[in-house]
Amino acid sequence: MEKFDVIICGSGSAGLSAALWLAKYGIRSKILERRDGPMKMGQADGVQCRTVEIFESFGVSEELLREAYHVLEVSFWADNGTGAIKRTGRTADTAPGLSHQPHVILNQARINGLLIELMQKYNDQKIDYGYNVVDLQIDTSASSSDLDAYPITVSAERDGKIEKFAAKYVLGADGAHSTIRKTLDFKMEGDSTDSVWGVMDMIPRTNFPDFRKKSTIRSKAGNILIIPREGDNRNLTRFYIEIGHGTNAKDVTLEDLQNRAKSILQPYDIEFVETVWWSAYSIGQRHADFFHKDYRVFLAGDACHTHSPKAGQGMNVSFQDGYNIGWKLGEVLTGLASPSILETYVLERRKTAIDLINFDRYFSKLFSSGNTTPAEFQDGFIQSGKYTAGLTAKYDLSSITTSGSHLASKIAVGMRLPSTQVVRYCDSKPLQLMSRLISDGRWRILIFAGDLSVEENRAKLDTIGSYLTSEDGPVCTYTPPSNDIDSLMELIVVGHGKRHDVELEQIPECFYPVTSKNQTKDLHKIYYDDESYNKGHGHAYEFLGIDPKEGALVVVRPDQYVSAVLNLHEYEEIGKFFGGFLISQRGLRCQTFGDIKAVL
Repeated sequence: MEKFDVIICGSGSAGLSAALWLAKYGIRSKILERRDGPMKMGQADGVQCRTVEIFESFGVSEELLREAYHVLEVSFWADNGTGAIKRTGRTADTAPGLSHQPHVILNQARINGLLIELMQKYNDQKIDYGYNVVDLQIDTSASSSDLDAYPITVSAERDGKIEKFAAKYVLGADGAHSTIRKTLDFKMEGDSTDSVWGVMDMIPRTNFPDFRKKSTIRSKAGNILIIPREGDNRNLTRFYIEIGHGTNAKDVTLEDLQNRAKSILQPYDIEFVETVWWSAYSIGQRHADFFHKDYRVFLAGDACHTHSPKAGQGMNVSFQDGYNIGWKLGEVLTGLASPSILETYVLERRKTAIDLINFDRYFSKLFSSGNTTPAEFQDGFIQSGKYTAGLTAKYDLSSITTSGSHLASKIAVGMRLPSTQVVRYCDSKPLQLMSRLISDGRWRILIFAGDLSVEENRAKLDTIGSYLTSEDGPVCTYTPPSNDIDSLMELIVVGHGKRHDVELEQIPECFYPVTSKNQTKDLHKIYYDDESYNKGHGHAYEFLGIDPKEGALVVVRPDQYVSAVLNLHEYEEIGKFFGGFLISQRGLRCQTFGDIKAVL
């Protein structure tokens, strides 16, 4: 029986994002997918701002943004009291300052394709198609007593034959009808309503003026959400159409959807030139009662949460489930972190799933309620914008998330680090700070040291750097000896004021260490909150709520979520923090900063 560190059941968004992380760590997974080949036409299409940020961190946002439809404006339409609709308002799709990335539309099949291509690039990770998972067995005694054991057996049918595989860990990302969830006897908690919606991707011929904008239409005949689609045909459009109560989704026909759309759009005319895909469904909001078994088997994506698609959350939340657990499995399996870190996946993503279900109930009611005025609906829709952008997830206290601090009033511990423009010191290039936090498995320690032309601030920075990179400091303690010194923890300085007032030699060498096979100094770790030549001033300290006179230390996880915000004098707390879950490499050779030395 073949053995694998991780078996991933399903190659949807959750499975692929986890597999992509593991490939980045050099770990080959066994990905079992029941389809005969890659997805050709996915149902999901909305890519929220947070997901685009993650694609940027993996280095594939340019392809995504080039091919996608960019959602920039939302128009609101409602009945004018005579049975005809009129426009009642417009708003930006994403409020200014929420993210440097837009909300876009791209078919899930293409999104998955980008991830598959990247997986193969990292470590030639492939998907095993045509495998239908039929059973899972776990040796509970071995799973708890022997961390190196392969206590899980996954059985899958292919071409009429049953094959069995052993695994240390299994990720059940096999959809709403998850076999993994059923074999564990986990239940889905929640309910379904009798509200039925239809969806169709089609090419309209219409005089309705806003069909190439994201639009909401609420009329006496029902409600429609319009989503323009990407692609060479610039008129391809998605309609979500409310059918109403008391209808069986299985009885709905394409003609029913088309007739309902014609009634809702009055007084505008519409013909359906071509329908590419359509479906009908009843709304249900459920989440699994358990998300893991022995912290060896985990559920992700639709296997542990289902909801309506109108808010565009399904693919995105699923993707972020995999993004959350992938790097944690990577650190455990490469010997960097204790398996206890996996407990945070359940803590964090179960809460996220429950929040998603509650939001979906609110959002569905907002759409369907006949008692909401156009102004109330528009206000509710706009207020939901931060959630639908994917920027409200806040993780509770754990071994990798500490308590908050007043030192950075606009940085919330447990949430993704807000992005703002800074200027890179070495070449004066303006860029978004988040764009530097690439998904490569590194923790970031951001030192907001204030004005470095002030001697006192330079002395503080030198003290912090000396501790972090000392023989007993966290960098040398936890970094594998065969790796670059910045491979696990990257130290990043963000100064304030005029960058040209400070020379490089005034900044400690630990902030531009010798790395890579060429053993050259990396100057790309020093940034300034300063005026750029062509893109203005980012005012990063103000945007993040940091007083330049006090400064702050910000510890950021590999997934761009904030673990801690500390005073510049609390630098030793960083060592205590990492000591809670990382595995010491002490006693092995450690490469120091600047010159290369051996530390025994």
